[in-house]
Amino acid sequence: MSNEVLAPLLTDFDHKLVAIRRHLHQHPELSHEEIQTTASIRAWLQEADIRIADFPLKTGIIAEVGGKNEGPIIALRADIDALPIQEETGLPYASLSPGKMHACGHDFHTAAILGAAFLLKQQENVLKGTIRFIFQPAEEKAQGAEQVIRSGALEGVRAIFGMHNKPDLPVGTIGIKSGPLMAAADGFVIEIEGLGTHAAVPEAGIDPIVTGAHIITALQSIVSRNISSLQSAVISVTRIHSGTAWNVIPDKAILDGTLRTFEEGVRSQVIARFGQVVDGVAAAFGTKATVRWIKGPPSVSNDGELAEVATQAANQAGLTVITPKPSPAGEDFAFYQKSVPGVFVFMGTDGPQEWHHPAFDSDERALPISAKYFAGLAEHALQQLGANITKKAAE
Repeated sequence: MSNEVLAPLLTDFDHKLVAIRRHLHQHPELSHEEIQTTASIRAWLQEADIRIADFPLKTGIIAEVGGKNEGPIIALRADIDALPIQEETGLPYASLSPGKMHACGHDFHTAAILGAAFLLKQQENVLKGTIRFIFQPAEEKAQGAEQVIRSGALEGVRAIFGMHNKPDLPVGTIGIKSGPLMAAADGFVIEIEGLGTHAAVPEAGIDPIVTGAHIITALQSIVSRNISSLQSAVISVTRIHSGTAWNVIPDKAILDGTLRTFEEGVRSQVIARFGQVVDGVAAAFGTKATVRWIKGPPSVSNDGELAEVATQAANQAGLTVITPKPSPAGEDFAFYQKSVPGVFVFMGTDGPQEWHHPAFDSDERALPISAKYFAGLAEHALQQLGANITKKAAE
């Protein structure tokens, strides 16, 4: 059933969230460029009389509801940036910016958390603490969360919650689990230096392409022969660049790729072994190789007690709760979890394609479901954390 057919079933609140999401979808902005997106979010917050918090961010915005009663501060986070992808959905509200698209659903996340803010604003006088809303830039470059942390926006925060839409889960389903949920995502660049020569006389040079081919094969042995079958790691070489002519053996070859892991110990082990393998193979072929790592976010790993709080809120909201399979995709929400306990959930959106696909879309029925869930989760978390504080004070 299409979103257009579903439209008559929506309430005024639902229509508002849909309109916000479609506006954002039509006007995507890339990481660090979310100027108009930030301005739009600010306008919607101000229209709802939600106070804007004063944290120094070039793009992105922080807002708060509550604080009229004593209690903890918790944060709800949404990411706001888009991807450099040409949209192929054919939707009437498709991107108006060529080569830019909300192909990961950050427009959905933003609209849903705005909806939670609108709902919580109505309950502001009775909230047992403060809800801080983080509309974060530059998630796709894995840089925005660290910018938010440097701004001071996590100061005083006792817990943080976030979500990612999940196209392969039906609307009304939520994936919640404690422990690792999404992978640490690191990139690598291997530069191999050989000695160029005519392709007809390879013995006069040192072929970096042959070295690169053997490095690619040898790297696969790291996971199969160094990592336990009970653990997980993925090494993928995704780009090979070398040479300029069909009859010339070049001086240099460059290999790019990514490493995905869920445990910090495995991550360190693979990186160490990676360097040994590259150095050894390069030396065996008489070449020299260097490895440059592009450190990405660590693994998203959910706090067990807060995962239970999130599950209780989901049950109260009537959602179907499942234990999701961990995703090898990366998420810079992990940086927040290095500073404060947090939980990241997968919200079912029943989409036609996976993340980062030109035809990606989300079922808009999930918007009000998500907004109401996070509003309820925020209230429940304040009550639980406040009760824990009181209990510990009494002890």
